[in-house]
Amino acid sequence: MKVPKSLQVDEIKESPSPPNDSEVRINPVVRRNRVDQVYRSIAAVSGSFVFLVMALIGGFLLFRGIDALRLSGWGFITESQWAPDMGGAFGIASLLPYTFSIAFVALFIAVPVSIATALFITEYAPRRIRRFLTATIDLLAAVPSLIYGLWGLFYLQPRIITLSKWLADNLGFVPFFKVNDDFGTSLGVFPSSTFVAGVIVSLMVIPICTSVMREVFGQAPPGEREGAMALGGTRWGVVRDVVLPFGQGGIIGGSMLGLGRALGETIAVTLIISPSFDAKWSIVEQGSNSIAALIALKFSESTETGISALMAAGLALFIITLLVNTAASSVVNRSRSGSATEI
Repeated sequence: MKVPKSLQVDEIKESPSPPNDSEVRINPVVRRNRVDQVYRSIAAVSGSFVFLVMALIGGFLLFRGIDALRLSGWGFITESQWAPDMGGAFGIASLLPYTFSIAFVALFIAVPVSIATALFITEYAPRRIRRFLTATIDLLAAVPSLIYGLWGLFYLQPRIITLSKWLADNLGFVPFFKVNDDFGTSLGVFPSSTFVAGVIVSLMVIPICTSVMREVFGQAPPGEREGAMALGGTRWGVVRDVVLPFGQGGIIGGSMLGLGRALGETIAVTLIISPSFDAKWSIVEQGSNSIAALIALKFSESTETGISALMAAGLALFIITLLVNTAASSVVNRSRSGSATEI
């Protein structure tokens, strides 16, 4: 059989044998042809371009927001008010809890549903409908966020507030579900809350998380699957002992990708929430906010100072998302499924 030129071995170097080691280590040197070199160069340039775009985005936000950061100083992180257009104090101290609360509510719902959906597609669904389910999940990820927001506002919100009331009535001893007694627990207290916004965002996050997890679960070693079944294991036993441990990196990676989407979601959250700058523990009570929603609501009516402050807020969100994704990548690369896909 003729060996392709791109795989021909130019020379074979024998490294000196280590002490007490009778084996000879052979290091083949592969000769790359021009096509391989061109492809390698294109890949390197493409990867560098991604980092360049990311640096340009961060630099632009810093350039436009530096005036506001100089004006507010460290108060930009500790201040809860937002009045840059009137010469008042401004900061993101009240926005950060709301931003993370909405994202965590979304992940609390989306991650279990995504894991179950991905396992059903890869392990339990008949072959004739597996492709249909995969295409449907991918199509859901492509639906614009405006559609989710409108559907959530007019259809889902009136139905979720009854669940919010039930949580406040039965789990009110938990700070997250406690409602201010001054308002009581009437249904008018619960619309436009962090919980409602998180539920809507979870619907947008589920397709993304499911797609990533499904790809990783599908790469579980077939030899280990077959070995577990040969030893008398059940289908759930194979999932529990082989698929889930192998797919740990995919679960973490998909969850963090969904977290990044939830942190930056704008239109759907803007349609649902009632803007508030008073941070509170309760996620079911009326009033919420997020950095992305604040930028969408205030941008068109802001002065030069206000726009600079919004750019600084966008820079803070950019840094938070970057740190979250970096931490997730580190965890994924150390996991079994992450290391198995390294090149």
